[in-house]
Amino acid sequence: MFAVIRTGGKQYRVTPNAVLKVEKLEAEPGSTITFTDVLAVGGEGNLTIGAPVVAGASVTATVIAQDRLDKIVVFKKRRRQNSRRKNGHRQHVTVLRVGDIVAA
Repeated sequence: MFAVIRTGGKQYRVTPNAVLKVEKLEAEPGSTITFTDVLAVGGEGNLTIGAPVVAGASVTATVIAQDRLDKIVVFKKRRRQNSRRKNGHRQHVTVLRVGDIVAA
């Protein structure tokens, strides 16, 4: 069974016991989060697509950790101007383990 959920402005295809990194959510490690923005639920040859969400469907997940991704380097240069700027950025993420997928 799988589901497509929406969180942090992105869509994720999740399956039970999958580990995924999503945009930072305000939750403590070990706590449980329930996603009700389920866009599609499928498995065993059937697929339910919501308009825009599947009524009554939900996905529960457990927070494993609050983490940061690898650093990306932002380098801007204007040629022949002796103008250079270098910045780094590390995005905050929440690591989740998907538990139950409840279809409507």
